[in-house]
Amino acid sequence: MTDGIAYNKLADRVRDLGLQHRYSGGALRVQGVCHDGDSPDTVAVRRGNNGGVVIHCHKCDGNADFLTAIGWTEADLFDEPLDRSRDRPADDTWIPCQDRGHKRVAQYVYRNENKAVVHGVTRCDHKCFAQWRPDDTTRSGRRWSLNDKEGNRLVPLIPYRLPELLVAKEADRVIWIAEGEKDVQALVDHGLAATCNAAGAGKWTADHAAYLEGADVTIVADRDEQGEKHARAVVETLRGVASTIYVVQAATGKDAADHFAAGHKDSEFVQVWAPVPHPGDPAVGA
Repeated sequence: MTDGIAYNKLADRVRDLGLQHRYSGGALRVQGVCHDGDSPDTVAVRRGNNGGVVIHCHKCDGNADFLTAIGWTEADLFDEPLDRSRDRPADDTWIPCQDRGHKRVAQYVYRNENKAVVHGVTRCDHKCFAQWRPDDTTRSGRRWSLNDKEGNRLVPLIPYRLPELLVAKEADRVIWIAEGEKDVQALVDHGLAATCNAAGAGKWTADHAAYLEGADVTIVADRDEQGEKHARAVVETLRGVASTIYVVQAATGKDAADHFAAGHKDSEFVQVWAPVPHPGDPAVGA
């Protein structure tokens, strides 16, 4: 029995993107690029019963984030004639810094309350970040700007992982705020509900904070001057909005990713400030 067309195309895609992969237990095991590529073998790829291919990420518990990360859609999972033209151009992983030899290593998709894509952020192997918005009038389906020619923003300001954030808030879980998407993913990978704003430090606004009304919030401040400044700005937007606010830092390294990479648990973050503590908790000075 020969592999289906979609399965072969997926294997070629994995190879072309330079993702770690191996064959085991009847499946192609692929590096979890939907988790910054830090999770080997977490994505299982198998042939479907009726042709095509089945993809499942054991961390995402699905395939949507992995498909986004490799530039595929659900339609690509099914076999099709070899000479059928693609719905997207061949360079659908193109990023603005590609002409400098940079390669995309991660993509973060911002979705609204209804899980519709609002905009995305790509990160390359040289830590360049670029933002895009959906645009059906282009061949690639995206525009590499969130503003019009006059500088007016065309997409709403929303926190990262908003649908998951709202579910966690409804369940009265603590919401963790990090400075960037990679740190958010590190927190999520350790079972926490986490979010951030796009474009890094200094870009969090009251619009982001509004989604956290009544929530218990823990902010992970990067261990540098910019990180402290960002955390303080986030705190100010949450005063009178969040129910409780705590600020912590990594026990080792600069940020949440460093903290977990050093083997620490979420309970081992260092508390540095409690601007709005739980009733009866001792306040921690700055």
